[in-house]
Amino acid sequence: MTPAAPETPNNAVRLRPEIAALPPYRQGRPAPADGYKLSSNENPFDPLPVVVDAITASAASVNRYPDATALALREKLAERFGVTADEIIVGAGSVALIAQFILAACAPGDEVVYSWRSFEAYPGLCTVAGATSVQVPNRPDHGHDLDALAAAVTDRTRVIIVCSPNNPTGPLVTADEFAAFMAKVPSDRLVLLDEAYIEFVRAESTGPGASVDGATLTGRYPNLVVLRTFSKAYGLAGLRVGYAIGPVPILDAARATAIPLGVTGQAAAAAVASLEPDAEAELRRRVDVIVERREALRAALIAQGWAIPEAHGNFVWLPTGEHTVAVAERLFDAGVVARAFPPEGIRISVGEASSVEVLTEILGQLVGTSQA
Repeated sequence: MTPAAPETPNNAVRLRPEIAALPPYRQGRPAPADGYKLSSNENPFDPLPVVVDAITASAASVNRYPDATALALREKLAERFGVTADEIIVGAGSVALIAQFILAACAPGDEVVYSWRSFEAYPGLCTVAGATSVQVPNRPDHGHDLDALAAAVTDRTRVIIVCSPNNPTGPLVTADEFAAFMAKVPSDRLVLLDEAYIEFVRAESTGPGASVDGATLTGRYPNLVVLRTFSKAYGLAGLRVGYAIGPVPILDAARATAIPLGVTGQAAAAAVASLEPDAEAELRRRVDVIVERREALRAALIAQGWAIPEAHGNFVWLPTGEHTVAVAERLFDAGVVARAFPPEGIRISVGEASSVEVLTEILGQLVGTSQA
C-alpha cells in the first residue's frame, strides 16, 4: 500500500517556496483621465498609419497560427545587421528572450551577475530559472561598475547582463568600457547586452565617451548576445516583439526554451512595417522629439537643484532615496504616474510635451527636501 503524502498546511498545493514568495510583475497605477502615465517608458505617439494597416491586414488570419520563427522579420533584421537569419531570434519582447537565455544557460544554483539597480525583471527571471542573482552596486553616478561586475564572476557564473542605457537610472556603457569588460570575462560565460533603449542614445559616435553599440560587435565575441526591442522607440509596446543577435548555437539553445508561438502574426507584421524606410524615418523623427523633451526636462530639473544622472533612454531618474514614496504620491496627486523604486528613486518616462511643465512645477516645490 502506497503511504499517503504528508499534508501541507490547509491542504495547499505544493509550490516552490521561492516562487510563492516572488512578487508578480505589477504595472503602475493608471493615470487620471486628465493626467499623465509616465511609469512604463511607453512611446507617447500614436502608431503610424502604415503600422495600423499592417496589423489590420494580418487580423484577417488570426484563425491560423503565426510563423513560429517570424522568418520575414528575421530576414529583414538580418539584412540590416549583416548577419544571417539564423543569427536572429525573435521573442515576445526582449524580456522574454532574456528569460529564454537564462533558462538555456543556468541550472539551479548557477549565478547570474548584473548591476543593481537595473531592470526590475532581472531578479524575478533568475528566481524562476532557479538561478542565484548576484547584484553588483552601481557607481555613485548610477552607471554600471564594469570592473566590479567582472570581478563578481565566479565558477558558478553562467550569465552576465549589461544594460545600456541602464534602466531605470539612465547612464550608458561606453564602447571602451565594454571592450575592457569583455576582455576580462571568460569566453565560456554568456554575456547579454540589453539595448532596449539604444535608439535614444545621442552620445558621440567616437572617442572615449562613445556608447557601446551591439550592432558593431556582431561576430566579434563568441559569448555575446545583443538584445533589442520594438516596444520603445518603435512604439509597439502593446504587441510584445523584441529580438536578439548572436551566435547560432546560443540562439538555438534559447529557441529550445521558448514557449512556442509567443510572437503573434500581428506583432511580426507591425515590426516589419516599422522597418520600411519611410515609416522608420518618421519613427526616428519622433524619437528625436522625445530626446529633445528628455534633455529639456533634465536641464530644468538640474537647474532646480535635482541631482539627475546622465539620461540616455526615454526617461529620467530622480534619486529620492527615503523620500521616494512621498515624492511619488505628490506626483500622483498632481496627475502624474511615475515608477517608484523604494528606497532608491523614481523613474519618470518622457511623455507628452505638456507633461514637462507639470513635472517641473511640482518637482520644483519638492527639490532640496526630497533627495537621497
